[in-house]
Amino acid sequence: MAIRTSLCDLFDIEHPVLSAPMAGVSGGALAAAVSKAGGLGLVGGGYGDADWLKREFDAAGDARIGVGFITWSLARQPQLLDLALARNPAALMLSFGDFKPFLHHIRDAQIKLIVQVQTLEQAREAVDAGVDAIVAQGTEAGGHGGTRATLPLIPAVVDIAQGIPVIAAGGIADGRGLAAALALDASGVLCGTAFFASDESLASSNAKQAALRGSGDDTERSSVFDIARGLDWPSDWNLRTMRNAFTQQWSAGIDGLTQNIAAEKERFEASRTADDTDVTAVIVGEAADLIRFREPAPATLHRMISQAEHRLRRVNQLVDPITKD
Repeated sequence: MAIRTSLCDLFDIEHPVLSAPMAGVSGGALAAAVSKAGGLGLVGGGYGDADWLKREFDAAGDARIGVGFITWSLARQPQLLDLALARNPAALMLSFGDFKPFLHHIRDAQIKLIVQVQTLEQAREAVDAGVDAIVAQGTEAGGHGGTRATLPLIPAVVDIAQGIPVIAAGGIADGRGLAAALALDASGVLCGTAFFASDESLASSNAKQAALRGSGDDTERSSVFDIARGLDWPSDWNLRTMRNAFTQQWSAGIDGLTQNIAAEKERFEASRTADDTDVTAVIVGEAADLIRFREPAPATLHRMISQAEHRLRRVNQLVDPITKD
């Protein structure tokens, strides 16, 4: 049994699975590994570092990969879009902000555009613009996101998508999640946490171990780490991470963090250098329960597909065959 959807046709891939463009984590090696295993890997453009982006495109070698950007940050460094388009990516993904100013440039380059949304209003804007695919991201996702849960958001976006492939994201890290997303009429999934601790991920060793030990129960959404990093994120989105000593100290006292920002920013930066996960951010989502060991990204992807095929067969057996009178 092969799982083939409109997403596979759109990107000419074997499996309807995309790896998320996690900032600082999804480099060229991870993207290439996912693409060579039959999915589509996306390099995370993050907050805009041209040298880093060039290096990670080079690290992907001849693999057919995509790239994703934080839209409001890209607007401050639009030259990065030219850099990415010059590499002829298989897809370009924009998240968190107004994608429309970049639309014509991307279309002129004949690159497929994926737009990530967290609300139906955002989804309608994407549909009206005629984007190639929509990622509907539930709040269970690691990293930045909104407030809508994945389960009701996906079919609601599908209902207004007018045939545009909808990609489910948020809390999906194994074949059960993929099968559930397909049952909701999504055309595929975008996974970040599933690949966070993979061998090819750029996450630090300590961060990977913290994710593997953690649970979705141990995550929370807050603006603590954005403040500590000096990132001026729009208020529509905050960050899901593992809970640690830093969040326990400041999540309920944002004003106190702001008042002590000079000292706390210095402490936070020192923790990143020391790879101290009691202070620095481990950015994974509620699907942390489903990742329990390090392995190559292709092994994760292939197990996800095998599990999904098994689940879909089981679900099919729950339905009585149609009989003719």
